Amino acid sequence: MSGSVPEAAPSAPSAPSTPPAPRSRGLTVLAGLLAAAVVAVLADAVVALLARAAGASGDFAPLHPSAYGPLTVFGVVLGAIGWAVVRRVAKNPAGLLRWLVPVLVVVSFAPDLSLLGGGTPGSGPLAVAALMVMHVVVAAVAVAAYRRVLPLPVR
Repeated sequence: MSGSVPEAAPSAPSAPSTPPAPRSRGLTVLAGLLAAAVVAVLADAVVALLARAAGASGDFAPLHPSAYGPLTVFGVVLGAIGWAVVRRVAKNPAGLLRWLVPVLVVVSFAPDLSLLGGGTPGSGPLAVAALMVMHVVVAAVAVAAYRRVLPLPVR
C-alpha cells in the first residue's frame, strides 16, 4: 500500500554485552599494600608526635618521618612477602600466622631495645617505647590489609 508506514525493519541482533574487565589481582594487592603503607606511616606519625608531646627527645632520629617512613613501607612489603609465602606453602597458614606474627613483632623489638643506654642521641625509655609501639601499629595495619588482599585459603 502506498502511503502506508513501512514496517520497521527487524533490528540486527545486538552484540552480546561484554562484561566489565575483571580487576587485576596484582593491582588489587598493590593498591591494598599501598593503602596499608600510607595508613601505617600516618599512624606512626601520630605515635611519634604523641611521644614527643610526652617528652621524648626530638633528637631521637628514629622518631622522624625520614627514618620511620621508609622502614614502615619496607616492613609492610616484607611482611606481605612472608604472608604470601606462608599462605602458599603452609598446611595450616592461619594457625602458623597466629603465632608467627606476634613472635616476629617481639623479635623486631631487639634493635629498639639495643638503643637503650647506647650512644644514640635522645634514646631514652620513652622514645624507645614509642618505637616499639610503632612496630605493633605497623603489624596491626599490615595484617588487616593482608587479610583483605591476600586472604588465607580455607583448608
